[in-house]
Amino acid sequence: MSQDPSSADKAVAFRRAQWRFILCSMIAYAFFYLTRKNLSMAQPLMLEEGVITMKQLGLIMSVHGVLSGGSRFVPGVGADRLNGRIFMTIGLALSAAMNFFFGCTSLAVLFGIFWIVNAWTQGMGFPPCAKMLTHWIHPKELATKMSIWNTSHSFGAVMALGLCSALFGLGFGWRWCFYVPAVLAGIAAVFCFFCVKDSPTEAGVPELQLDEAQPAAVAEVAPLKRRLKLVYGNPVIWTVALANFFVYIVRFGFLDWGPTFLKQFKGIPVAKGGLMIIAFELAAVVGTVFAGWVTDKVFKGRGVRTCVFCMLFAGLFSFGFWYLPNGAPIWQATLLLMGAGFCIYGPQALIGIVAANQATKEAAAMANGFTGIMGYASTTVSGIGIAFIKESYGWGVTLGAIAAFALAGMLLFLLAWNASATGYGRK
Repeated sequence: MSQDPSSADKAVAFRRAQWRFILCSMIAYAFFYLTRKNLSMAQPLMLEEGVITMKQLGLIMSVHGVLSGGSRFVPGVGADRLNGRIFMTIGLALSAAMNFFFGCTSLAVLFGIFWIVNAWTQGMGFPPCAKMLTHWIHPKELATKMSIWNTSHSFGAVMALGLCSALFGLGFGWRWCFYVPAVLAGIAAVFCFFCVKDSPTEAGVPELQLDEAQPAAVAEVAPLKRRLKLVYGNPVIWTVALANFFVYIVRFGFLDWGPTFLKQFKGIPVAKGGLMIIAFELAAVVGTVFAGWVTDKVFKGRGVRTCVFCMLFAGLFSFGFWYLPNGAPIWQATLLLMGAGFCIYGPQALIGIVAANQATKEAAAMANGFTGIMGYASTTVSGIGIAFIKESYGWGVTLGAIAAFALAGMLLFLLAWNASATGYGRK
């Protein structure tokens, strides 16, 4: 039986609008990372200049992380009801302002204030995206397409690392790692306002149809009590949220401290160390997409199972980097870093997908706010915790601990091995 031409045209229009939304929201969210991960490149030079100490920096990073998680949680409660495009635009514009102010000061207390405010505005990026993605992408293909979207994290980090490396190569100081991203993020906020569409209706195409036997309709926002039950009454969401704590320790351990430990532990210059972390992030792009594909095609949407294997190999690669002797060829260290990056970003993406599918599109933003606060709570370890371990025991013990945290995350994911792919059948 041939398909109704009008239906075929609508399907084509929806697919085009869907990919346009994915691309535009990826670009906008990447600039949240540009205005967050620039600090990892600036910090070795800030330490050398003496404008901040290792423990002060670790404390700022920990508070920043905890508040980033909190800012995901609180907006996540409201983002299911608010326009995601406007929510993101405001957050990105405020992050741009905080970056500019950060670059203007030399006082540790002001560094802390501006970066803490930046933490709160950073949380206005992902929850609305999680909510919008569930309105644009069917649960059966959410893992694949949201994994593609999730590479925006890596592209944003690559922008920060590459831009700062280029600025250092041209003779600019660490302050320009904040001035230039501030300007670029301001431009990106304007782009977000005009180009990101909150829903298919806002883009002028039919709403996503979950049950193909029924006509698509714009669903009303679920009551708060219903959304709380979908999130906090689901043991799978609790399990992946706890696992996210360990995923983020490993991820931030490499990303936030990478240029510093490469310089101090391996004797690699900051600019070259930045290029190695870029390689880590580029491997993460491939790993993220691969993890999404495996989840949909091999495990039939059960992202937790993919996470088990990702965390196992992330731990093995992290252990290999720790065990690699000083003086070993840089290419060996780079390959081990790339292996860790390939593996660790799969769970980072899939946790958001699992949470969104389990909570359904009724409470996707709230669920991701919850998993987000658990992930960013890890900065109590990856920030001041790593600074303390390094100061007390050295980088060797610190990197060994990161490998152990990866294996702890794997064990938590194993607890949810038999979880269903979605929560759409839950009452």
